[in-house]
Amino acid sequence: MSRTLEESLVGRRVLITGAARGIGAGLAKRLHERGALVGLLGLEPELLEQTATACGRAPWRYCDIRDQHAVEEAFNHLADQLGGLDAVVANAGVMPPLSIVDGDPEVMRQAVEINMMGTYNTLRAAGSHIGHRNGYALVVATSTAFSPSRGVHSARRGGTQELGEILREELKPLGAKVGIARLGEIDMDRTLIEFDGVAACSTPRSALSRTASSITVAVDALERGIAGRRNRVNVPSRVPGTGSVRMLALRATGMTRTIGQRSHATAHARGRTESEGAA
Repeated sequence: MSRTLEESLVGRRVLITGAARGIGAGLAKRLHERGALVGLLGLEPELLEQTATACGRAPWRYCDIRDQHAVEEAFNHLADQLGGLDAVVANAGVMPPLSIVDGDPEVMRQAVEINMMGTYNTLRAAGSHIGHRNGYALVVATSTAFSPSRGVHSARRGGTQELGEILREELKPLGAKVGIARLGEIDMDRTLIEFDGVAACSTPRSALSRTASSITVAVDALERGIAGRRNRVNVPSRVPGTGSVRMLALRATGMTRTIGQRSHATAHARGRTESEGAA
């Protein structure tokens, strides 16, 4: 008999990065409502404390995920507070200006440190805690990794997805699983980290497309992903671009089939010609 969503989450010990606001805070509150035990990491102490209070005075720590030693210390502390870890959500990240030609290389470098090295530090610290048969890591990437129109953000988030794929193979022998969450455009505020005065928040709410998903839709999907320890979580369920990818795959399959049929026909014709010549 399959377990209900609540039964799958009650008592689960889940650490979430980027938990001060947005998806991270919303997910922490939802998991707490389902009976999970949550630990919170983030950069905004006041907001973190508010989220922790809403989650039954959950343990939390200020933590810059670029700092490897700080991440390891925070993981050890929160794991000790929760009595171990069953799941980690690598959610923290930023989205600075997008262009290459007009972009600031220093901003790009710091964004890579946060999104790439920060995720690396998070998953590295998580490995020793979730390396068991009920362990699970969910890496929040983005579907914009497949959209050149989203500029250099695509390259960074695409990299986090690859980190998740690597961790999946490393933890597979231990029974732990790793999921990749591919998020499209979500209607939410973003963490305000400034790079020497340049705000990381580059997408004003007014610029969001009409197709942007609500934060509730994103939290719903991530919750189901954690409950089921799923390999893939897509928000929206049909990620923009996958339709065209599917069409390309179908076309490739069709081309392969056509080439095979042509080869078979050619071989058959050649064999018939040789047979006729021998006769």
